[in-house]
Amino acid sequence: MKLVVGLGNPGIEYTYNRHNIGFMVLDKYAEKLKTDFKLKEDYFFLQTKKAILIKPTTYMNLSGKAVRKILSKYSEIEDFIVIVDDIYLPLAEIRLKQKGGDGGHNGLKSIIDELGHSEFNRMRIGVDNNPEQILSDYVLSDFNESDLKKLEICFNFTQKIISTFIRDDMSKALNMYSRSKKSYSEQLTPSSESRDQRRNNE
Repeated sequence: MKLVVGLGNPGIEYTYNRHNIGFMVLDKYAEKLKTDFKLKEDYFFLQTKKAILIKPTTYMNLSGKAVRKILSKYSEIEDFIVIVDDIYLPLAEIRLKQKGGDGGHNGLKSIIDELGHSEFNRMRIGVDNNPEQILSDYVLSDFNESDLKKLEICFNFTQKIISTFIRDDMSKALNMYSRSKKSYSEQLTPSSESRDQRRNNE
């Protein structure tokens, strides 16, 4: 059994915040499965044959409490991955790692503090940054329409990564990610030739 954790903040006012991209990825995954999350204790919960997916309702800074609780409750969980936003990556850029520090992310910090280690997988998704805006305001601001169109490409790719992780393991997910990374980047930033060709066809 695998565990997939998407980080964010509960509440409709946070739905399209940059800080909520972990929630957004799992919502899209649930949509693909034609199902939905149910509220349980400190998290929204969804279980499939091979995985448990959760969205902690503890707010970002206390995410680790929900993760520790579900790992204690389900002893059959053999591995897990955490999906978070990253202000140091361009919008929709993805990075996969098997372990690491918190990188200044309060959600990761909470999980590390609660578990007492950082030996867990993480998927970081770029939300970009705005140096002219206070960081806390920026991450709690909404994606615009153009951002959301780009993120649709991202969500398609994250679904493949999550499915591979659940079906196989993190090593296979990393291999698939490495093989697909170039073509994924090209979808996010089409070449000038492709743009010109598209304009000519319009």
